[in-house]
Amino acid sequence: MPTAPAVPLPAPHDNRCPFSPPPAYTEAARASSVSRAELPDGTPCWLVTGYPEVRTVLSDRRFSADARHPAFPLFTPERRELFAENPSFIRLDDPEHARLRRMVTGDFLVKRVEAMRPGIQQIVDETLDRMTDGATGADLVGAFALPVPSLVICLLLGVPYEDREMFQSLSRTLLNTFAGVDEISRANDELLDYLGGLAAHKKAHPGEDILSRLAARDDLTLREIAGTGILLLVAGHETTANMIGLSTVLLLDRPEQKAKLADPAALTGAVEELLRHTTIVHTGVPRVAVEDIELDGTLIRAGEGVFAMLSTANRDERMFGGEGRLPADEVDLDRDARRHLAFGFGVHQCLGQPLARAELQIALGTLFRRLPGLRLAVPHSELVFRPDSVVYGLKSLPVTW
Repeated sequence: MPTAPAVPLPAPHDNRCPFSPPPAYTEAARASSVSRAELPDGTPCWLVTGYPEVRTVLSDRRFSADARHPAFPLFTPERRELFAENPSFIRLDDPEHARLRRMVTGDFLVKRVEAMRPGIQQIVDETLDRMTDGATGADLVGAFALPVPSLVICLLLGVPYEDREMFQSLSRTLLNTFAGVDEISRANDELLDYLGGLAAHKKAHPGEDILSRLAARDDLTLREIAGTGILLLVAGHETTANMIGLSTVLLLDRPEQKAKLADPAALTGAVEELLRHTTIVHTGVPRVAVEDIELDGTLIRAGEGVFAMLSTANRDERMFGGEGRLPADEVDLDRDARRHLAFGFGVHQCLGQPLARAELQIALGTLFRRLPGLRLAVPHSELVFRPDSVVYGLKSLPVTW
């Protein structure tokens, strides 16, 4: 490996610029598309920060997503133990990955999601009705950003919404990069037991939901069903909730950009730019090389771990900057950001992206249309972010209108 200093992972987030990748990652990206890095325990790995290089890592089969591989890079031993025992399909390679993914792909197809739009709009409207009823202010995270995607994914999965406090608390433990092994194991076991119990009930009393359909199959164990349920439940509400919160703050800080949302036709492109600019997976996507491969002139050998940094790839000037455009570090809702990597790339690309896009378009469009006077209720400096989470976001968002 080269002799340049290794980038420590995970690097602390600098809240002076809360919408940008951690400074250590940005500095590494400016120096090279492929850099040396090391995990907290000193294990060496690679940090891949450039747009074309990240696409290669995520699409080339010489990089494995199988977390059971002994050299797979994970931040802590707790993560390794969790994924080794209970890998979801995003932590597996084909054909195992494809077998499990195909069982739920149909629920997230664009055509299916488009048919859900009236239902999502109703959820958004009713959530805003509750938030604004007799009030002039609220915590937007707790009152709007979190309930909307939670309600949607609960309906899809067949999970009782009244159990939300339990599964949201356990989800945050699983996503906390600094949680201890006992905390992570306990949270994972509780969710496995909970969803496994739901699946067993639905096997005898099926409904019109994903868990019922999976429980009716003879080729899945209850543990496999519960594992898939955890992935969909956690990813289905945490990611979109954090995007709603961060996007709201970003737009409130930039009224000239927010004004563009007054045109409903601009919402689709605006959401793509928000996804690009506010990439919420700051810790990167881990992979391990299973064959030697050269990236941008750097040889990565079989058995070496790699982190593909979606956040820095989405700020790559080669892809999103250039003449006549604002710099890639700035948000521009007029930018063509359709090729961003916020949902990953390749066969493991997020299958829930059509649903996330629909939720964001409806939630943000409705929020700013109904509350044109929306503003922060506290100074920007008092906002508390979540740098300890795999999915970056806000702990709360006090607003008034």
